Amino acid sequence: MDGASIIEQLMTIEGRSDPYPLYARAHELGPAAPAGPGAVLVVGHAAANQVLRNPAFALEDTEDLAADYAELLAHPSIELLGRSILQRNAPDHGRVRSLIASAFNARRVAALRPAVEASVHRLLDELADRGADGSPVDFMDAFAFRLPVEVICELLGVPAADRFRFRGLVADLTVVLELVQDFAELAAADTAATELSAYFEELSAERLARPTGDLVSELARTAVDSPDRISGEELLSNLVLLLVAGFETTTNLLGNGLALLFRHPGAAEGLRTGALDPALFTDEVLRHDSPVQVTSRISTAPGLDVAGVPAPTGTMVFVMLGAANHDPARYPRPDRFDPTRTDSQPLSFGGGPHFCLGSRLARLENDIAVPALLDRFPRLAPGGVATRRDRLVLRGYETLPVVTR
Repeated sequence: MDGASIIEQLMTIEGRSDPYPLYARAHELGPAAPAGPGAVLVVGHAAANQVLRNPAFALEDTEDLAADYAELLAHPSIELLGRSILQRNAPDHGRVRSLIASAFNARRVAALRPAVEASVHRLLDELADRGADGSPVDFMDAFAFRLPVEVICELLGVPAADRFRFRGLVADLTVVLELVQDFAELAAADTAATELSAYFEELSAERLARPTGDLVSELARTAVDSPDRISGEELLSNLVLLLVAGFETTTNLLGNGLALLFRHPGAAEGLRTGALDPALFTDEVLRHDSPVQVTSRISTAPGLDVAGVPAPTGTMVFVMLGAANHDPARYPRPDRFDPTRTDSQPLSFGGGPHFCLGSRLARLENDIAVPALLDRFPRLAPGGVATRRDRLVLRGYETLPVVTR
């Protein structure tokens, strides 16, 4: 099996459901391998890190898409996220990211701890009420979605009454981030993009008229006063991105982590008693079953290579984060879930200039939520068959039934 056939298999239903055996096959090819004309597959930890940190491996931004696939920009979903920092290279990326980054620095994230703790305990109360009669409750809906959406919406300034509407819209929109084979699949994503853009356009106008000190208020005012720093279109795109990134990854982190705890009760007991460091547990969940499995770059300079595999200008480089986190050259027994590992450094949040802004916040939420969940419900157990989302890039659960007593 070569690199191209591995990518082909990863895009099947079976490959998306469990990519790890295919990653193991890919590691047999080396840290990087050709993947058909103009493509390279990267699975080694060091090789992936090299690509993520080298600015000569850039994102395929809207200018590239316009040149190669002009019809794609007719899709509102692609156009919307294409204007966000998720899909922009320097200098636009740094210009806009600098406006947002201060909201996610270490000091401001640490200051959110009391608010996160309050949300966790209130949602645990609600979970207890819903499961009081012993009936199964969907953990994904009742907790894993609600906690991070509350936190990011509080940071943005989204009113509590509006937050219920976002899960379906974001699920539809994030199809754009997958390795889309049929662009007819973007119909629901386009509808979601239009609705989310309209929502934040209205909210930004409200905050301009009546600022409340939240991130939407700050960015909307900057877009009016200093459009050279962030344009109106960039404002809407990045507000949608912050919403999406603010809970999509953390929702999957919480669900993937709980599913692993059900399979490893010793780890659950360690978290419950304090014998296991929650930060090490979070690191190992990120490594073992990453919420983000794939990213890509395009080579923009002559003479580039990845772990000895040539990547001439224009080469598409598929960086398999989930595979890099299972690199046997980096991790002893990589397929073993071991939350006592130290110096793990998973690549789940990327690296280099596009390292995830919200990584500290996601870790804080998981570090607080999981021990509190286990302490509150010492007999927490699976309540039925869990279902995976049919995704490769964003890996998580659709449903995860639990019983709380």
